[in-house]
Amino acid sequence: MQKTIPGCFFQQMYSSLTGILMERDHMKDLRRYLALKYIQYLVLSSSHALSTLLGLLGSVYTMITLQSAKVSSKSTAVLISSLAKADMLVLVSLLLQAGLWTSSASVSPVAALARNLLTANAHLSCVLLSCVALEAYLITFLPTESRHLRTVRNARMASRLIWLLVAAECALFQADDLLTAGGASAPTHGPWALLSPLPSTAAALLRSLSYILGILLRIFNVYIYYKIFFSVSNRSRLKSK
Repeated sequence: MQKTIPGCFFQQMYSSLTGILMERDHMKDLRRYLALKYIQYLVLSSSHALSTLLGLLGSVYTMITLQSAKVSSKSTAVLISSLAKADMLVLVSLLLQAGLWTSSASVSPVAALARNLLTANAHLSCVLLSCVALEAYLITFLPTESRHLRTVRNARMASRLIWLLVAAECALFQADDLLTAGGASAPTHGPWALLSPLPSTAAALLRSLSYILGILLRIFNVYIYYKIFFSVSNRSRLKSK
């Protein structure tokens, strides 16, 4: 009898949450979520505890919302879903940091992994938000011409490619951190002497490129939404006349 009570409670809670989601305007919720993510990753210069917490809660709510039958399966929904899933990296990073804090030990590989997961999340989110902005631009200015590009298949392929590239970047950063923490002396003779500095050099170059790309993506997003805002304003002004 006692075992059935928790099951009934969670079933009723899930049913209540589902009912609330069915009554809400999902598109407004998704737009609010995108606005939150733009502020978190493209406006704020660094992550804050409040923005991280709100981002995690928003991602959980968005993933539940996207399961609703009222949300159509379009390319934008695929990109937003991938954006919400990227916050799983933040959750894993926080769990790793909590484990280090409770154990009162400073394990360099684990600390490096937690830091690199946060970097991967930031890079994933910035690129996916830029993809959403690009799609909004195509819908606004080239709706017919870009219809063959704005497909669910292409959105899934783009999301997988972005995840793959960021995973490779994260692996390179982690390898560089492990080599640096190991403190092993680099060989001075033979072919390994030429190959040993490659990981650290590649990681340093990639960090510089990521920084430049982040600035360019911010400029790109501002330009896109500037164009969209004034285009919509002009159209509404013409309609009013």
